[in-house]
Amino acid sequence: MTIDQLKTPFYVVYEDRLRRNLSRIKHVAEAADVEIIMAFKANALWKTFGIIGEYFTGSTASSLNEMRLGNEMLGGNVHTYCPAYTPETIGEFLDGSSHITFNSLSQFERFRDVVENHQPHVSAGLRVNPQCSVISTDIYNPALPGSRFGVTADVIGDALPEGIEGLHFHALCESTSFDLEKVLDAFVEQFGRFLPQVKWVNMGGGHLMTREGYDTDHLISLLKGFKSRYPWLKVILEPGSAFTWRTGDLITSVVDVVTNQGITTAIIDASFTCHMPDCLEMPYKPAITESLPDDSEGFTCRLGGNSCLSGDFVGDWTFDHPLAIGERLTLEDMNHYTTVKTNMFNGIQHPAIVLVRSDGECEILRQFTYDDYKSRMS
Repeated sequence: MTIDQLKTPFYVVYEDRLRRNLSRIKHVAEAADVEIIMAFKANALWKTFGIIGEYFTGSTASSLNEMRLGNEMLGGNVHTYCPAYTPETIGEFLDGSSHITFNSLSQFERFRDVVENHQPHVSAGLRVNPQCSVISTDIYNPALPGSRFGVTADVIGDALPEGIEGLHFHALCESTSFDLEKVLDAFVEQFGRFLPQVKWVNMGGGHLMTREGYDTDHLISLLKGFKSRYPWLKVILEPGSAFTWRTGDLITSVVDVVTNQGITTAIIDASFTCHMPDCLEMPYKPAITESLPDDSEGFTCRLGGNSCLSGDFVGDWTFDHPLAIGERLTLEDMNHYTTVKTNMFNGIQHPAIVLVRSDGECEILRQFTYDDYKSRMS
């Protein structure tokens, strides 16, 4: 079966593109002698983990479900961070994690005895906030003033609590190695005095090392320089987007075209709010393969989702002809932070998920039915 024979809408993931990213990330890990693990918050399509597991077996989890998925489907070695643990969850988190990071001193103190009972099976760390903001979109910026994420240096005092073996910071989002350099300088300046007390440093996610133009040589040099100054530290990175950046698309079809007050909207058989929520949340306008470059002459059209939400639209794109019912559109780069954030608002059917193997063969990983919607509601 070929892509052209599949009924829209569907997400498609390309094995060749995925392996390209994995190879590049593995090169960084080996060249810099650091551990890189996969963040499930960006992508959790576990039927592709057979491919990912050939390159990496470590993962980072922010919930019990992600932790269990890592242990069951990617071989364990789960690094857990959750903004707040509870007496009902802490035991299971500790049982299933190799590393666990606490968001506050009060959280660690509350569960210190439980942690000690699980050592050395699990290594405990503390998330810190270097207060270095390099992200322009506030909703994704954990270093904003008043952020609930991480402990600032002045709160810690002169020494880390006994039992803390690592420090974790996360202040990037689809960022460059030069952004990391700024944050790392701030981290060392504020928390460097604690580094002799710990065994590892987790530099979080947001390292978009698979994006075209990303300077991996600079990243490797930066990481090697840090390790040369602190040779006893194990360095960990946990990118999310980088693993599946530009590895898949959402294929959709035009089901109607309407024009009101001079604006033409092509309604598609998918939904931005249901199937591409980051387009509205970020917000951003995805590339469409069939459209013309920006500022081109042609026929301008907005895209509207097939839900009853008034704001379920994004635009505008230019095409070399007026769009017609039945035309297929390829909304690019819809693998990371897409399938993990979808919903079934309006009961709209979830797109199928398809994997295109290296030999061109299409494998349907999942098709969704009415029972998927019904079972979620009660």
